[in-house]
Amino acid sequence: MTEIMDVCEIQCINKENVMRVRENTLLAEEVLGLSEIFKALGDPTRVRILHALFQEELCVCDLVEVLGMTQSAVSHQLSSLRKLRLVKHRKAGKMVFYSLDDDHILNLFAQGLAHIRHQRLS
Repeated sequence: MTEIMDVCEIQCINKENVMRVRENTLLAEEVLGLSEIFKALGDPTRVRILHALFQEELCVCDLVEVLGMTQSAVSHQLSSLRKLRLVKHRKAGKMVFYSLDDDHILNLFAQGLAHIRHQRLS
């Protein structure tokens, strides 16, 4: 049985492709920013929070109930997500409500979820 290797068997560089890609290289701060976002999305609790907020704006007490976690644990995760501008909050009297920060986050979450569901069906 022949094993398929994930490397080229010959050395052949397409200089035009390489130049185009190099011209569009990410800035260092963009690399770090994306890395931090994907690291945050690598935590199951944060994904559960984002999924809840993907559906609708919720107060901290509602998130505690949905997730079945302590308020302290939820607040800690919300703080991390807020620092990365994945979620935003608004205060209404004595209540604090959270939602996804903007449509970019909504789209990022929706695309990731669509990808997972597509993989499951194929």
